[in-house]
Amino acid sequence: MLVGQYTSKLTDKNRISVPSKIRAILGKKMIVARWYENCLVLVSKNNWQKLIKRIVGKPSLIISPVRDIDRFIYGSAFEVETDDQGRFVLTEDLKQYAGINKEVIIVGLNDRVEIWSSEKWKELERTSEKKASEAIEKLAKIEK
Repeated sequence: MLVGQYTSKLTDKNRISVPSKIRAILGKKMIVARWYENCLVLVSKNNWQKLIKRIVGKPSLIISPVRDIDRFIYGSAFEVETDDQGRFVLTEDLKQYAGINKEVIIVGLNDRVEIWSSEKWKELERTSEKKASEAIEKLAKIEK
């Protein structure tokens, strides 16, 4: 299970170092792609299809929302392989999408990892508590 928050720095050659605890779970070959809220997602090559199925389900027809998800996520996905120091090169497109300049926050979220620019992560943290409280309240009302 992937959990925890780590800080990394983008090198001059656009490399990000993946923490050893995460590499031990994801392996050497991973998929990195655009994700929601202007962050990136990083998953093991083996779990990539499982993650996509969780998002789009098993549609018998490729309807417009599924095509949109395909374009957004699949269209930006790259297979990466870490070097001996646990780093991989981040493409310019993904770097720009996520607004990554120097410092990145790597967050383990059970079956996936999100990669955030430090600035966007700090902004998200400021609003997360309120959003989480509101979501819990809504879920509690559904359960009644």
